[in-house]
Formats: sequence, C-alpha cells, structure tokens
Amino acid sequence: MASLWRAATGLTEKPSDYDGVEFWSNPERTGWLTKQGEYIKTWRRRWFVLKQGKLFWFKDSAVTRASKPRGVIPVATCLTVKGAEDILHKPYAFELSTRSDTMYFIADSDKEKEDWINSIGRSIVQHSRSVTDNEIVDYDSAKR
Repeated sequence: MASLWRAATGLTEKPSDYDGVEFWSNPERTGWLTKQGEYIKTWRRRWFVLKQGKLFWFKDSAVTRASKPRGVIPVATCLTVKGAEDILHKPYAFELSTRSDTMYFIADSDKEKEDWINSIGRSIVQHSRSVTDNEIVDYDSAKR
C-alpha cells in the first residue's frame, strides 16, 4: 500500500528518477507555480526547480539535499510547452504535454509564464532524443 501511495503522489524513492541531479544546488530556474493534481484535479501551489532536464516540484521553497521532491518530470519526454489561458480560462496558464498526458500550470504573472515556457522549451530541446529508427516511416518502401 505504501508503494502505491508513493506512486500515486509522485513520491518515489528511486534514485534513477533523479539521475544524480543535485536539484538543491544552482538550478536553471526556480519559482512558485500552481499545478493541477494528476489524480485529484485540485490546484496546489508548489515550488518548482528545473535542472539538467528534470522539472522537480516541492511543497515549499526551502529545498536542501534532504528534500524529497513531490514529483519529477523528465523534460526529454515532453513534446510541447505553450500557453493555455484559452483552455483553462485562467490568466498566466500554460501546459506541458507528453505523448500520453498534458499537465497544466498557472504562473503568478505573464512574465513568469513566458519565462517558464522559455526555460522549459530550451530544456526540452537540449535533452530530447533525436528521432529513433523505429519512429521513422519510410513511405517509399511501404508502397512496394
């Protein structure tokens, strides 16, 4: 039951999720965002840390080596990050999408929203894999 709770809340203890990223030291970007819960769709204010292709979130901003992230998103799995005011009907909203899921966030200002979109977008480009062989469709050979 405890492992199910950790999985549901993003509280995994596996070091592989962090890949040795020292999220407490010199992050690329930090700040408060309001995030919609994955299972219970309530809005919660969380402290976000972007570092080395991982977007971590915490309950408070006092992040130390001993801090346990509430969740982590490897940005290499993300396809897009863009504004979402028109979808959520909330100011300063943006979305982060993977192949299978879309997560929504709300920043405190338009500048914060744009700064997060730019930072996450840069990180997606830096950390995403190039297209793999099995994702390439050769239409010429398919016609034969």
